[in-house]
Amino acid sequence: MEKTAEPSRLLPLLLAAAVFMQMLDSTVLNTALPLIAADLHQSPLNMQSAVVSYALTLAMLMPASAYLSERFGTRQVFSAAMLVFVAGSLLCALAPSLPMLVLARVIQGAGGAMLAPAPRQILMQAYDKNRLLGMMNFVVMPALLGPVVGPLLGAYLAEYAGWHWIFLINVPFGLAAAWLARTVMPDFRGEGAVPAFDLAGFLLFGGAAAGLSVAVEIMHFPRYGAFAALLAVLSLLAAAAYWRHAARAAQPLYSPQLLRVRTYRIGLSGNFASRLGVSALPFLLPLLLQVAFAYSATAAGWALAPIALASIAAKPAIRPLMLRFGYRRVLVANTLLLGVLIMLLALPDAHTPLWLLLPLLLALGLSNSIQFTAMNTLTLADLAPVQAGSGASLMTVNQQLAIGFGTAIGASLLQYFSTLAPLGGDVHAAFRCTFAAVGVLTLLSAAVFARLQPADGSNLVA
Repeated sequence: MEKTAEPSRLLPLLLAAAVFMQMLDSTVLNTALPLIAADLHQSPLNMQSAVVSYALTLAMLMPASAYLSERFGTRQVFSAAMLVFVAGSLLCALAPSLPMLVLARVIQGAGGAMLAPAPRQILMQAYDKNRLLGMMNFVVMPALLGPVVGPLLGAYLAEYAGWHWIFLINVPFGLAAAWLARTVMPDFRGEGAVPAFDLAGFLLFGGAAAGLSVAVEIMHFPRYGAFAALLAVLSLLAAAAYWRHAARAAQPLYSPQLLRVRTYRIGLSGNFASRLGVSALPFLLPLLLQVAFAYSATAAGWALAPIALASIAAKPAIRPLMLRFGYRRVLVANTLLLGVLIMLLALPDAHTPLWLLLPLLLALGLSNSIQFTAMNTLTLADLAPVQAGSGASLMTVNQQLAIGFGTAIGASLLQYFSTLAPLGGDVHAAFRCTFAAVGVLTLLSAAVFARLQPADGSNLVA
């Protein structure tokens, strides 16, 4: 669709607010989970489903967002998605139990899934190329601030106002954004006949992701062991059926041709494998500080802030680092470093001064930033222009799946070790074993990046 008029000056602000809201709700719960657990009469070690359900819903429904926007228009889809997000937020605030909170998070995630890809899609259609980069930087800046503000805001609201306000604050802002979208947002649609949506592929892909996630979450319960194994097998069969279907479909959800690009294939698998350990940390670290070390929620929020701040500070140094050492050497070495840093989280105890934790948390933030930026740029480096949109979408979905699976794996390991007889119910010992196991998992993922060639990614830093 051609750009027939100058977009409203409020459009970038609206899109930035949408990015911020969605990013905030991906991180805001982590420091508040122990207080929510107490109110819902749950163990704080059993609250991962409130985090996993949101991330998994994002991953499952994101593939449908582009089709819906082309079919019904960006204005209609954005407004509807914001209203669904608000409804889910309100239901989260009113949830009287953990199952109801999980259901409400699914509804909230359904709205978030439609909001997440919208800003990039709308900006690319609304602005000329000479203005696109500046607008894109403005809109995505809140994505960098979300990991800093989210844990702090969630902690302060939960501790001083009540955890329900974590979700209630979305309601007035979301309603205002939905109203503003009707006024300032361009209504871009697909030109001509919109290609048919790959519903069969969508169901197979989503079913495989959901089934595997549930299997990981329940596998540590002895009474569910056989069911978890069966569900995992069925999910893997659904995943195989998807790729078989995609090879034959005229317009599949994600084309198997993407995986024929070697750097994309390695980048995608490495992205998923290395994120499993890293994605467990936003769930595990606040629990460690509050449950094992008896920190307050706000103290835990401030303790986590250095990770996010160091991640932002590291951005300017990443390109020179790649230019000096190359993607293969940096990713292998940094993945190993990440594994070691995660394992070092097992060393502090309740008497360790916070200032002694600071260097470790800063190092984690720096290493995370290098890892994520390097993986993301390398994954997309060699895709043809016609593959770029689909490849970026699959990479985003892959990242959300890793967040869900990483959180589920971390929580399952923690629950397993907390019931292990030799540990005698020592919660801190269970955390130590969990960090050691998650660190080893991250170390092993370095083998994926070892398959890269020394010259891979050189076109990105030349």
